[in-house]
Amino acid sequence: MALLDRAIVRILPAVPRPVVQRLSSRYIAGPSLDDAIRVVRRLSAKGKLATVDVLGEDVTTPDESRAIAGQYHDVLARLDDEGLDANISLKLTGLGLELDYELCRENLEAVVGDAHARGNFVRIDMEDSTTTDRTLRLYRELHASGFDNLGVVLQAYLRRTLPDLPGLDNVRLCKGIYIEPPEIAFREFEAVRANFVRCLEALVAQGSYVGIATHDEYLIREGLRVVRAAGLDRDRYEFQMLLGVRPDRADDLVADGHRLRVYVPYGSHWYEYSVRRLQENPKMAGQVASGLFGRVLGR
Repeated sequence: MALLDRAIVRILPAVPRPVVQRLSSRYIAGPSLDDAIRVVRRLSAKGKLATVDVLGEDVTTPDESRAIAGQYHDVLARLDDEGLDANISLKLTGLGLELDYELCRENLEAVVGDAHARGNFVRIDMEDSTTTDRTLRLYRELHASGFDNLGVVLQAYLRRTLPDLPGLDNVRLCKGIYIEPPEIAFREFEAVRANFVRCLEALVAQGSYVGIATHDEYLIREGLRVVRAAGLDRDRYEFQMLLGVRPDRADDLVADGHRLRVYVPYGSHWYEYSVRRLQENPKMAGQVASGLFGRVLGR
């Protein structure tokens, strides 16, 4: 079955977009903000938190980056108007990081300032290793200028992550999905897991608020062990998962009294996100394809 899963992943770029959309629909709220709000409401009814992400990383002009920033202002306004307990996640390339550092900072500061005025929070996603230094620099610059409603993401597969932790007071910790050279990234599955646990223990020890972002059952159990051993109050950490991935396990964590936040992406740039998510998890692609083809054959 693993060979079939990987085969499905390899042919994804040749698959018609409507089929990819069907394959990935459980992982994306939809193309519009209304779709995202509908999903956030549904999650809230189940006791889950949300972070909303506007899809769109490959901007090529300053106007496109400002348009993405404008969509985040719209998200913040809707969340505020509807009283929903959700925040936002954003990628700096979508705000113009690869075009101009100051342009990106201008867009980011405007969004973070809007969120601050509304009592909301902004999470800066981490991208591939070429952006890590600039991402951490922007986080530290804005945090030093008084924005305390800001957090960042770190990836456990990077060898540099443990030394990057000091001074970061709000971190989403994940494994990481980008393909990086072995000189800078752990490649072995167990090595990534081990570094995840080391980084989590260090974050808890330095008093950071931590988002434990994983679907890996071993790391979920290790996360529970670490926060219990530290005697953390349940408002000092949260678990985080992707929309459509292990919802039953998320329900269990909520039932046990843990904060659980779901990543809710939406937007017109759904195709690129869909292919990346399915490529990073061949088993997921195979399972979804099997379900889709089963329904087709059943009809």
